[in-house]
Formats: sequence, C-alpha cells, structure tokens
Amino acid sequence: MPQEYSFVTRSAPGNGTAAGHTLPFVRAARSASIPVSLFLISILLLFAGTSSVSAAAANTVSVTNPLDAAALVYISGYDITPGVFYQGETGTATVHVTNAANTTVFVSQPNLIESHVRVLNGDSFTTATAIGPGETTDFNFVIIPDGTDGTYFPLFTISTNVYGAGAIHSQLKLKVDSTDIRTSISVKPDTFSISTKDMVNVSIVNPRNGDITNVLIVPEVNGATISPDESFVGTLKAGSSVQVPFAITPEKATSVTFHVSFNNGDNKHTTDLVLPLTLGNDKTGAQMVVNNIESTSAGSTTTLKGDVTNNGLTDAKSVLVTVDSPATPVNPNPVYAIGNLAPDDFSSFEVTYTQKTPGTVPIVVEYKDADGNTFTQRFSYESNSNGADIGTAGSAGIPSGASSGTTNNRRGGMFGSFGTGLNQVPVIPIAIILVALVALIIAWKKGLLKRFTTRFQKKEESDEELMEQ
Repeated sequence: MPQEYSFVTRSAPGNGTAAGHTLPFVRAARSASIPVSLFLISILLLFAGTSSVSAAAANTVSVTNPLDAAALVYISGYDITPGVFYQGETGTATVHVTNAANTTVFVSQPNLIESHVRVLNGDSFTTATAIGPGETTDFNFVIIPDGTDGTYFPLFTISTNVYGAGAIHSQLKLKVDSTDIRTSISVKPDTFSISTKDMVNVSIVNPRNGDITNVLIVPEVNGATISPDESFVGTLKAGSSVQVPFAITPEKATSVTFHVSFNNGDNKHTTDLVLPLTLGNDKTGAQMVVNNIESTSAGSTTTLKGDVTNNGLTDAKSVLVTVDSPATPVNPNPVYAIGNLAPDDFSSFEVTYTQKTPGTVPIVVEYKDADGNTFTQRFSYESNSNGADIGTAGSAGIPSGASSGTTNNRRGGMFGSFGTGLNQVPVIPIAIILVALVALIIAWKKGLLKRFTTRFQKKEESDEELMEQ
C-alpha cells in the first residue's frame, strides 16, 4: 500500500495591479490523505500557478476522488475595471477560477467581501457552476467603492460542492483616487484680431494612476470660426499629456468653451475649459505707414503721391491705395495697386481724385494676410498741408473700383513711374523726346538745319582767315 501524506495550503493576497492579475494555486482545505504522487504534483502546481489557462488545460492532473479534484481548483487571476476608481464610481471585478483536475468540479457561493465596496449583483450567483477539466470560469461582480481615496483589498471566496473541501479565497487589490484630469490653454496669442486666424493649443494632462479612454474635445462658440469642429484623442495613458491645436478666427469679442469628455472604465466624465477671445491689434501682423505725401492739381483733378511702408513683422499682400469721401477717385489712377510688401519694405504710390471743397483727404491702404483676410488702415491728409497722420487699422472689403491686378513693388525714379497697367509707362519723358524729334524733322525739311550748318562753316572759315593775317 503506497505511503500517504496530509497537507494544507492557504491563499495569499494578490499583489499585482488592478487588471490582469495571475494568482498562485490557492486552496484552504481540510486535512486529507493524498498519495505521494499527488502530493508532488500539487507542489509543482503551487510554483506553476502563473501559467496561462491553455497551459492549465494541457496539464490537468489525474485524480480518483472528488476531494482530490476539489483541491486542484484555484484562483488564476482577476481583472478590475476601471484600473483606478473615482469615489462612488461603478466598475467591475472579474475573478478567474481554474480547474486543474481531470474531472469536472462544481463550485458555488462566490462572494466579494469588503466593508467599503458594495456588490450590486450579489444575488446573481444562486446556482452552482460547473468547471470542466482544465477550464477557467469567470465570476463578474458589479461594484461601487464607497470609501475615500486609498487602496482596498476585497476578499474573494468560493466553495466547491465537495463534502470536506474548504473554501477557496484570495484578496484583490482595488484603488480609489479622486484626482481629476487637468485642462488648460497652453498656446494662444496675447490678443485676437477680427477676421484673423490664430492658433491655440488645448492641453490635457492625466495625473491619475489609471488610463482614461475616448478623450474627445468639442469647441462651442458664437461669433467665431473654429477648425476642427472636434478632435478625438482616444486613450490618454496614466501620467501623460497631449496638446490639441485649434484654429480660431473671431468675428467679435466672445468666448470659446471647450467641452472635454472621457471615459474611466465605462463611466463618462466631462469638464469645460473657457477661453475669452480678447480683441486687440495683431502684434505680429503687417502695419502700414504712409509718408512723403505731396499733391499737385491740374484743373479739377488732384494727384496725390507718397510712400507706403510695411512697419510690421509679416508680409502685407495685395496692397491697394486709394482715397475716400469727400474725395472721389478718378482716372487715370483711382486705385493704386502695389502688390506685396515684405516687412521693412516700401513702395511709392500715386492716386488721382477730385474734391469739391478743400479739407481733409482720407487715404485708404488695404492689404491681406497669408490666409486671405482683408485689413484696412486709414490716414488723414490735409489738402493744404504736406503732412499725414497714421489712422487706425480695421477690417473692410475691397473698395469700389479697385483694380483686380497687382504689380511688382516700385520705387520713384527721376521722372517717376506711377499708376497701373499702361500708366506705368513714363509718359512725360517720352512726350518730350517725341516733340524734339518732330521739331528736328520739321527743321530738316524746311532747310533750317542746312542754313545753320552753312552759317557755322562760314564762321569757321572767317575765323581761320583772321588767324592767318
């Protein structure tokens, strides 16, 4: 008759994180007579308790009586969702129970015991559950931690339907943390400008010990255009952060509310972040300056000349210069198209207009930024003076009668070259040259040139004779 031994094993508390725990073969049993071979196998299972479910199925132990089979049922792991609870949040605890015997074992009365953890579905386990050879059965508990922030160790217990076998039990690890995510605007301009697109970054930081999922940002605003309409971040790992860019173009002074939502387990959370859109001058945009203004009149038409300088930090595109009421722009240069002005660059302009009574002439400089937004700056010129005052910048549409084309930057030469299109031709110098040519032709035809040359030759001969004498 083979020698027999008696032994008892007790469970140890789980010491992993909340999800995907694997526990060693755990069993609290009454003393029983077990053959030496079964004793050695049990010792091996004790050290191999971290093996997977498939490995357990492939390495079942042959037993001959129910008590030995019950001794081979153990808690192989557990999962808790969410990984870290908010206070009073609902989650799940799933415990994996594995049967390493070669015969089916019935278990019953699974329970989760912790004074600070409520089990909402405790009445769901009223019947016995059969666990086949090498199989693993999951027991799911819907729970709500009622305690304050901290770590709790609820005790899981389950019994086999084998007379004389003890309960199987192990502790689970559960964390509660009320720390919330943090949101802020990490990148934004000092001030926003009407019809100007600026970039802002929404920063989300997850300082919690657990991941959050389905992170979504949806901006809401009245009086501004925002792109994109929403931004999906997805999963944000514990202790990590993310920067989410948005492009904002204000139409008036207003505020943007960023609705940030996320899931902790199956629990949805939301928080709002408000960004006021304070309006002001764009410190990095183009800034027009008009100087060296002078005017000349011919009949009822006045010609206004001057220089436009870009004193800003970015390019001014499609620059146009004209005048406004009470002056009336007229041909040949009602609107002067300069084109593009880089920072610190300048160009001359010439505008023609009529004005019924002397007084202030508003000079209007219109330009666009890289996004096609149109801006207008106005300057005042007294028609009886040579000074100009810088006006205030604003947004406006293209003035009536504006030329649709643009030209390269121009600088005034000796005679000047003003206007657009054909007006770029230096008319005055060409006219003088043409008049001189016509006069020479007429003098040649009438013999005036021949008489002049003959007289010049006779004068030279007379001078030579006097020198000989």
